[in-house]
Amino acid sequence: MLRNKPRLKKGDIVILISGDDRGKKGKILNMNKKKNSIIVEGANLIKKHMRPRKQGEPGGIIEKESPVHISNLKLICPKCGEPTRVQKTRLENKKNIRVCNKCNEFID
Repeated sequence: MLRNKPRLKKGDIVILISGDDRGKKGKILNMNKKKNSIIVEGANLIKKHMRPRKQGEPGGIIEKESPVHISNLKLICPKCGEPTRVQKTRLENKKNIRVCNKCNEFID
């Protein structure tokens, strides 16, 4: 279990840094904070055999995304476009904001 809160959010563009799909970019579709897993659009695809549930509904093999551990992802900075770590800084109005480690620009 990770101690800190994840610094990625739903809708962020990330890149996979390890595994079979290393180098693929995609948008975060869903997050499970308890398991530290994230579903990334178009990455870590699995094939699932589906049975038709209702009459007239087709069955078959579908491809869907499976979860990736949060440690295998890096955020792509929207300003500089490079994979980076994320820092959190507190502003004067006591609001936390994410900052790119490479270009020191605000992400949110």
